[in-house]
Amino acid sequence: MNSSFQLDIDLAEIRTIRHKIHEHPELGYAEYQTADLIANELTKVGIHVTRGIGHTGLVGTLSCGSGSKAIGLRADMDALPITETNEFSHCSKVPGKMHACGHDGHVAMLLGAAKQLAKRLDFNGTVQFIFQPAEEGGAGGRAMIEDGLFERFPVDAVFGVHNWPGIPAGHIALRAGAMMASSVWFKITIQGVACHAAMPQRGRDALLAAAHLVTSLQSILSRNMEPIDSAVLSITKFNAGTADSIVPSEAWLSGTVRTFSEDTTNMIEQRMRELAEHTASGFQCSANVEFVRNYPPTINDTEQALFAGNVATQVVGAAAVTRDFSPTMASEDFSFMLQAKPGCYAFIGNGSGEHRGSGHNLGPCELHNDAYDFNDAILPTGIAYFVELTRQFLRP
Repeated sequence: MNSSFQLDIDLAEIRTIRHKIHEHPELGYAEYQTADLIANELTKVGIHVTRGIGHTGLVGTLSCGSGSKAIGLRADMDALPITETNEFSHCSKVPGKMHACGHDGHVAMLLGAAKQLAKRLDFNGTVQFIFQPAEEGGAGGRAMIEDGLFERFPVDAVFGVHNWPGIPAGHIALRAGAMMASSVWFKITIQGVACHAAMPQRGRDALLAAAHLVTSLQSILSRNMEPIDSAVLSITKFNAGTADSIVPSEAWLSGTVRTFSEDTTNMIEQRMRELAEHTASGFQCSANVEFVRNYPPTINDTEQALFAGNVATQVVGAAAVTRDFSPTMASEDFSFMLQAKPGCYAFIGNGSGEHRGSGHNLGPCELHNDAYDFNDAILPTGIAYFVELTRQFLRP
């Protein structure tokens, strides 16, 4: 981190907070202890707290000066249903639950920024510290917006970060436009007629139709999509049959679709329905398609991505900033906030596991892995980035 961005808050205290959250992970919409901790820490430094937004979400509001502009800074709070295999002192104390994605670190960084900004008060306007529940599949960002987040706590732009293993620790990566993909869940059920396996001509083989559909669906990406576009269609489950002697009456397959645009998603859904219907019909069966759009793509606003890149360069230096990061097919429900307001989502490098010491499991230090742990060394980078975003967006 650039030496000109020295923090005058207690970083040891921020690490302790992070470890405490890691020890007591809570799943989406059940982040009660975590919300209590956050509210207490914000109240200590004079920040007004409003709770119960999107169920367990909360917002801290801090104003300074007479400026009318406002900035939103967001961190996610929830953990994952994973049993941790690490054995260090701050490992999860709750069986089957673990902060395996670093949301404990995101909360700690935003709390650190809140403490720093409340101490210096060197900006002119309002900052909304948004602590969001249920990012891991629960669409907590959408829940907060539907609960009036931006009507009750207006902002001109909103910013968020995520730690990212594989990027050098403390580096910052972002891009204008698509940063992360959409998330769609689908399930296709083929209905036929069961019969004795020795007399297949008397039935309608749902399994055979579904097996043909598995390969046919892949033609959507290779034969219907623009070659310069990007998308993923993965079939991850296939279920059929109850006995070796029965041709099943029903088979189903399910999986995920990831894209960077609504147009591509629309095309895939249309072709998926057409292929399912016609393939099933070819085997004298019928098909039902469920296509559930969970998260839209995370699209950074061009102007705010330029602004965030400039701030990142000042905080960590040009050599540690990537402004054209290749988008990832993972998804993120900060996308709902970026649909509502201009803003930018950035990655802060978590390193490649070099921070791991005694007590770490030897498995990969990757997101959603039982051996993962957030890198405390990047806490100052995230805090400084949030602080400087605020100071420059709300310049006195």
